[in-house]
Amino acid sequence: MNFVTQQSEEILSSATSKRSSDIHFCPEGDSVHIYFRIDGYRTFSSSLSRQQYAPLLSYFKFTSGMDIGETLTPQDGKSQYVNGTHSYDLRLSTLPLDETESLAIRILPQKEDLPLESLFLFPSQTTHLRKWIGQQTGIILFTGPTGSGKTTTLYALLQTLLKEQSYQTITLEDPIEQKLHDILQVQVNEKAGMDYYAGLKAALRHDPDILMLGEIRDEKTAQFAFHAAHTGHLVLTTLHARDAYGTIYRLLEMGISRTDLEQTLIAIASQQLLPIATSNPLRQSRAAIVEMLDGPRLQAALNGHSPHESVSYHSFSYLRRKAYALGFTT
Repeated sequence: MNFVTQQSEEILSSATSKRSSDIHFCPEGDSVHIYFRIDGYRTFSSSLSRQQYAPLLSYFKFTSGMDIGETLTPQDGKSQYVNGTHSYDLRLSTLPLDETESLAIRILPQKEDLPLESLFLFPSQTTHLRKWIGQQTGIILFTGPTGSGKTTTLYALLQTLLKEQSYQTITLEDPIEQKLHDILQVQVNEKAGMDYYAGLKAALRHDPDILMLGEIRDEKTAQFAFHAAHTGHLVLTTLHARDAYGTIYRLLEMGISRTDLEQTLIAIASQQLLPIATSNPLRQSRAAIVEMLDGPRLQAALNGHSPHESVSYHSFSYLRRKAYALGFTT
């Protein structure tokens, strides 16, 4: 093993052992600072000189399928990393800077099983989610910021469904974060004309029972997703919105009518990850809390009623106070 390979191995080993979700290589002056994102927080790890960084950057670009000679345009690539019995997919991207490039690496653990019960802080919310996926048609929306665990939740829901019954299940993702058994997973490639809308049209010709869209990004995809749900499919997807109530306004802005929302939308779950106080290093240090809109609460929201008018609606503020009162968080 040469020095550059050993150096890359040490960085990846350190990042994965600390359960980092991302690695950032940030050039500054004659140095390059390395940061790990751990439990949502960006943490300084170490520094390299520019001379040490140059061959390391070329190594990462080469092993992920990028063009080593191209330094003036952004690139992205992917590779795999194995540490003992643990396997990881790596998504790499470069950004041109003055006389060099920055590098970001997204680390995607490849887990065999994603038990739904392990994702959420409150068991009652897990139970509530399981009721939603008993529907055969309609659309379930998950919202929240990048890195809030939306895709992990969708995977866990799909695995839960397939354990109970056989379904023709198709996912459209960018990127495919986790390989799943007995599921047709399609990689979205907008450069090749395979965007979410084109993929969704093709998937509907494949006789699906369940469709998972990694993200609704535009009006056309939103309207087609609701059409798919309206014509007898269960659609699980995500959308960027601040909270559960804000999701309704985003959908209205995308041209989805209130009638379609009332007829097709099963539920909205807005998700955040909460740091958990734990002395056990093997226990997850973050868990999800969820604002949930369904049933009468969803209908009231569609009619313009404020969340404060519903005593049964548990906002993020309420859920954080509950977590603190129960000793889960500081």
